[in-house]
Amino acid sequence: MNKVEDIAAAWGADGPICLIAERENAVYRVSINDAPVALRLHRKGYQEKASILSELIWTNRLADAEFSCPRPVSMPDGSLLLEIDGGRYASVISWVDGMPIGRAEEAFDGTITEHCDLYRGVGLLLAELHNVTDSIKTNDITRPSWNLSGLLGKSPFWGRFWENPSLSASEKKFMIYARDAAYAHLEGMKDADFGLIHADAVQENIFSTPSGLTLIDFDDSGFGYRGYDLGALMSQHYTLRYLDDLIEAVRDGYGVLRPAPSLEDIHFFLMLRGFASSGWVIPREPKKSTTQRRYAERALHLSYQWLN
Repeated sequence: MNKVEDIAAAWGADGPICLIAERENAVYRVSINDAPVALRLHRKGYQEKASILSELIWTNRLADAEFSCPRPVSMPDGSLLLEIDGGRYASVISWVDGMPIGRAEEAFDGTITEHCDLYRGVGLLLAELHNVTDSIKTNDITRPSWNLSGLLGKSPFWGRFWENPSLSASEKKFMIYARDAAYAHLEGMKDADFGLIHADAVQENIFSTPSGLTLIDFDDSGFGYRGYDLGALMSQHYTLRYLDDLIEAVRDGYGVLRPAPSLEDIHFFLMLRGFASSGWVIPREPKKSTTQRRYAERALHLSYQWLN
């Protein structure tokens, strides 16, 4: 089964099919009984079947608990996941009627106060995610680990970031030093809040809708440090002169429902996100691409800041 039309038909979809995103997954807008839904063709080799199915189970439970996220849509036989040719999988989730709060490489179109007000709401959204997750069943969920080894071990989940091909020999040596220092620091954070996290709460994955903010795209979710969700949230804003104000706004929102990580801890997890992204890009871009260098420079910049 290779044709998108045939895959969509397995869910009873009909009508026009429109490709709306092609990043880790190819995402299409299709219709079931004249209502829009999102058909996802999952990237081969990234998540295993059990992991994808766990994502769908988790988000279904979140939606049942009234957390604002897409809900999986089952096929007529009740199945949530379809294996297609080549060992790839397809799933369908409910459509989110809204717009992302921003996009990478785009400046915020508003005042600093408006930006902070928005991110206060995002902080509250992530606290709601963590609260609801802690209140539902998760012991049957199989997802990757954003733990000490998954972030800073010999083979991190998103790749050996210190081997980014755009790093010079001296930069690579520095990144290894920074990784080792971060490993010791994270190992010492014995009381850090840990559990299921979204792990990719960037602007494109947070939608503004008529009913409020909605979190989408749980493809990178896993078991990890809750502070990492807040660090990932800040990763597209690390050069802002008012970064600390934005972080404090996130902390204020998050702190309404849960104890918020400190400013220093969020900066630390922001650096870890920079590390992870510098590894993520390695197999996805040519060795000499400007994108490789941009991700490496972010990791270097954040390392210098944290170490100093």
